[in-house]
Amino acid sequence: MNLHEYQAKAVLREYGIVTPRGVVITSAAECAQAAADLGGEAWVAKAQIHAGGRGKAGGVKLCRSVEDLAAIAGVLLGSRLTTYQNAPDGQPVSQVLIEETLPIARELYLSITVDRGAEKIGLVASTAGGMEIEEVARNEPEKILKEWVNPITGLMDYQGRDLAFGLGLAGEQVGAFVKLVKTLYRVFLDKDLALLEINPLIVTTDGRILPLDCKMGVEDNALYRQKALAAIADETQIDTKEALAHAHDVNYIALNGNIGCMVNGAGLAMATMDLIKLSGGMPANFLDVGGGATAATVSQAFKIILADPNVKAVLINIFGGIMRCDIIAQGVIDAVKDVGVAIPVVVRLEGTNVDLGRKMLADAVAELGLPIIASNDLNEAARQAVAAAGAAA
Repeated sequence: MNLHEYQAKAVLREYGIVTPRGVVITSAAECAQAAADLGGEAWVAKAQIHAGGRGKAGGVKLCRSVEDLAAIAGVLLGSRLTTYQNAPDGQPVSQVLIEETLPIARELYLSITVDRGAEKIGLVASTAGGMEIEEVARNEPEKILKEWVNPITGLMDYQGRDLAFGLGLAGEQVGAFVKLVKTLYRVFLDKDLALLEINPLIVTTDGRILPLDCKMGVEDNALYRQKALAAIADETQIDTKEALAHAHDVNYIALNGNIGCMVNGAGLAMATMDLIKLSGGMPANFLDVGGGATAATVSQAFKIILADPNVKAVLINIFGGIMRCDIIAQGVIDAVKDVGVAIPVVVRLEGTNVDLGRKMLADAVAELGLPIIASNDLNEAARQAVAAAGAAA
């Protein structure tokens, strides 16, 4: 679960971390009061969405008059802002953060995340603040600094100093940076975060170090003990199909293709999407119904897939281990009948009760005329789904 920038900064302030002063508005009429509260002669208007790249997309603007501030807020509020991270549909802008301007001397990058390869929490820093860190890592890897935290000892002062020196900080800035990263590490642990990213982390002309932007991603599996954060989740930022899937305990991620996928097991789902791609098609989603799904779960997953108007065919690939193939077959048949599916549905079943499951599908096609294409081979099923999607497009 992601937080908006203004929400993430509120968390930082709970831990004594100084952030730029700001006011969140929901209408352009509030701009005059926000500017008066903040003072100064210039302000920054920042669209609040769960995506990076807002500046390049026009979602972050410097305004030197209240009139300009109101005009920009009026354009942003109620719009859908599309960045390189949320294309092609973008995300709705319901709040704009109005912040004071600060005299910036340098822009740095700092993040904390879980390094699953190292099986440790990792800190990443760079002198290339304000830039897309992926591009920096690709083109200028020497600018990427890393420290891994021993889970027994926690983040050590010398690690913070190493990063500070690598970033070219000196004097009192080193101590301030060490204190900041140790506090951020505590936030990361206390709030069960999967990502804490500050880009940029600025050094002001008077030597202060503070986060100009902040992203926080909370580990979904820990939300049961982060009730305060879960309560401020903005569901409007989530794909409606993903939100529906979450409500029914189905693992679903929307993609940009036209072949809907329903698979049990994340690894098998990834392999299935790879085969669709190798066969010349494009998956419309990742969907893992899990090993213990019921016919009702399959039916609900089917409805989620078909809620995407881009889907022209569906590929169901199930290995029946914990979940029997006859249960899957019944779920597919029920869903096709209930939803009134008109597009082709390619089904490949293997595992427990596979013969019974295949017979049930064949009988449904013969007796009810359902648009189901049975396949015994995964490569063949992928090719059939691609062909069916192409014919239906």
